[in-house]
Amino acid sequence: MNYIIDTFFTIFTMTLIIFMVPGFAMLEAGLVRTKNVTAVLTVNVMIYALASLAFLLIGYEYAFGSWDHQDGMSQYAFFMFQMAFVGKVVNIMSGGVSERSRILPLALFTLLVGAFIYPTIVNITWGANFLAGTAFDISSLSDLAGSTVIHSTGGWELLAAILIMGSREGRFKNGRIHVIPASNIPLVTLGAFLLWIGWFGFNGGSVGAISSKENADAVALTIMNTNTAGLAGAISGWLLTYFRYKKFDITMMLNGALGGLVAVTAGADQYDIYTPILIGVIGGALVVVAVPLFDKLKMDDPVGALSVHLVNGIWGTLALGIFVKNVSLLSQFKGIVVVGLIVFPLSWVSIYILNKFFTLTATKEEQQQGIDAIECGMEAYPEFKRSI
Repeated sequence: MNYIIDTFFTIFTMTLIIFMVPGFAMLEAGLVRTKNVTAVLTVNVMIYALASLAFLLIGYEYAFGSWDHQDGMSQYAFFMFQMAFVGKVVNIMSGGVSERSRILPLALFTLLVGAFIYPTIVNITWGANFLAGTAFDISSLSDLAGSTVIHSTGGWELLAAILIMGSREGRFKNGRIHVIPASNIPLVTLGAFLLWIGWFGFNGGSVGAISSKENADAVALTIMNTNTAGLAGAISGWLLTYFRYKKFDITMMLNGALGGLVAVTAGADQYDIYTPILIGVIGGALVVVAVPLFDKLKMDDPVGALSVHLVNGIWGTLALGIFVKNVSLLSQFKGIVVVGLIVFPLSWVSIYILNKFFTLTATKEEQQQGIDAIECGMEAYPEFKRSI
């Protein structure tokens, strides 16, 4: 009976995580201009399909060593749960290079992430661990659902992509930052809440089982703490933005919530019911501080993914070492560094080579016309008159 219950629980939480696919799609579609919406949606569907199949055919066995390492639930349910994470790593990167990236080279990079880059990080943290016994062994890293393994990994990939691809045409003019407003705030809000709901499966399912009283309590605590950090991040982002700009910015409020959710992901099962408030408050504040900082550095990120996922992935991993006694802060820091030292160079080299062969960044003229028309041959809102 435990086997059946835990299998059903894992499939259910996997389904919640898949809700993050339309979550990312709607969030990004709302934050980009209307002339690039179809391309964003195409990329999100493509990522889910390609990354998942690459993980099925190559990445999963590379990460975990075999298919038969689970006996507490169906191995197929466990695979589906792990597969649900893969596309999120690429979604973080793809959202941050929206409005200027061509689809084919991004698809090829997705295959590399699903088959090799992400499974490498899973291998050395949650999986078979080919670094065991070496100076780079980070098996002591505590990371429940991937503040570092997933969110920072996606953030390092995005950082490499931005450095190679540069900014959107017109984003920085004569040394000044040109604000490109979101096209559809209702879609942004819908996408953020779909992600928020998906996070309950993301973190709750990572507890691994629910068929005993102890496990059921752990799952419930994990989901409660996940939600709490999101609430605190939303309030923090909302109030700090108003304090700085005297405006209530819904996009910052939502990204503050996502920052809090990223930050608590490393240890939502290990905190009491109050600590996630502090973690979320700091997470939301970091988003508000980091977004304009990256703008000043001329690192163009249309959706704020570097601030939400990389910055808060690092913060959330360190927070676990700060607030939980039996978790080593040094081990947490080492894990962050090793993952960064693996993912960033691999991503940079991969994207650099792809860019040489396929030219990842659309030209000035193509960006002005819109990626929809150039790459997809259709626009999301053809009856709208749009401005360049």
